[in-house]
Amino acid sequence: MDFVSALGMTQEIVILTLSVVAGLAGLVTVVHAAVQRPDAFAAVDRQSKGFWVGVLALSTVFLAVFGVAGGVSPIIGMICLSGLVAVIVYLVDVRPKVDEIQGRRWFRKL
Repeated sequence: MDFVSALGMTQEIVILTLSVVAGLAGLVTVVHAAVQRPDAFAAVDRQSKGFWVGVLALSTVFLAVFGVAGGVSPIIGMICLSGLVAVIVYLVDVRPKVDEIQGRRWFRKL
């Protein structure tokens, strides 16, 4: 095995790993958004619950089917990248505020 083929194999493994992690994160976010109270989203001045569930569900489907790179076409790749951004925005911005308004904490200090 030469260096170029080993490098290509490493890239494929990294993309596959990122795709699996992104798909799982998408699944976690869509489930989280689906079980929250609708008024919690309005209380933190974010989009509605229906908006987030829809966007996250579509993002998760695209990430699960095409992966992070979206290898089929550049348009699919951009949709997958946009989906990944939506999942990240929900995880780092919306989820903590929705949990805070409802008095929930995921990681508690002992």
